[in-house]
Amino acid sequence: MLVLGIETSCDETAAAVLRDGRLIPASNVVASQADLHSEYGGVVPEIASRKHMETIIPVICRALRGAGVSLRDIEGIAVTRGPGLVGSLLVGLSVAKAIAFALDIPFVGVNHLEGHVASVFLGDSSPDFPFVALVVSGGHTNIYLANGFQDFRVLGQTKDDAAGEAFDKAAKLLNIGYPGGVVIDRLARGGKKDWIQFPRAMKESMDFSFSGLKTSLLKCIKKRGYPFHERDLPDVAASYQEAIVDVLVEKTLRAAQMFSIKKVVVCGGVAANGRLRERFREEADSRGIDVYIPPALFCTDNAAMVAVVGEDILKRGFRDTFDINAVSRWPLDTLRGYS
Repeated sequence: MLVLGIETSCDETAAAVLRDGRLIPASNVVASQADLHSEYGGVVPEIASRKHMETIIPVICRALRGAGVSLRDIEGIAVTRGPGLVGSLLVGLSVAKAIAFALDIPFVGVNHLEGHVASVFLGDSSPDFPFVALVVSGGHTNIYLANGFQDFRVLGQTKDDAAGEAFDKAAKLLNIGYPGGVVIDRLARGGKKDWIQFPRAMKESMDFSFSGLKTSLLKCIKKRGYPFHERDLPDVAASYQEAIVDVLVEKTLRAAQMFSIKKVVVCGGVAANGRLRERFREEADSRGIDVYIPPALFCTDNAAMVAVVGEDILKRGFRDTFDINAVSRWPLDTLRGYS
């Protein structure tokens, strides 16, 4: 089956083509808007949706050319329906509906978070279900027990800021650039991880809280004076990053042990963080747990992951109708299932 995937949930416009479950590499096209939003220190929804409108058709055309196919060869479409920014989502969803209607082919709206989990199947090594999955990004920090496609149980979730959001807010406070996670990851490589003892919140719970960490950094800035001396920034970044990494690794592996699961998947934009990947592999190995992390290319938002989920749904005979709408919130444990 030849499936076109479309992703526009936030500030990346993406398209990709899957043939019988395998990504055609040259078809994986992602147009980033990071430069547009950098001066604001975060994504501006209206700017994002307008840019999607400009970019989506050229991105789809590039994906088709990269795959060596035409639009008429496509047998099904998978498009992100939510969660995300509604204005952005509507751009991709509207284009997917238009193509499906014009070609009389099926389309399905895909949950963006399930797409992130499915990104692990795009790598060279992937697990069988069940496994524990940490979805960690700018908007989400959740732990799931994944029993199969469309079959997820929430084990823990953030009560305030997501991990990626905590990175972005810290970078803005420190005035070191955007996207925050990328900048802090790079800066922290030369820093001391214990230079500042930042708090690790909700240690006994499976849920997360990162808003207090941001407040702690703000207090530290006020106490030590702003700005930090340039020589101290790597130590600040490393200490702050380690506080986030500690709780992500500990709680995810604890969840796996609670359910006697020996496989853990780490996915989402923050999964591209070098220190997080390193710590997960070290800690998982010491506990006899296999950890699977997609290549960095598939950690950030992309359409290949959407196509993986969509193909599974389409092959089971499901298709959506043209009256479905974009949704800003769509918990992963409320999916339709296959019963």
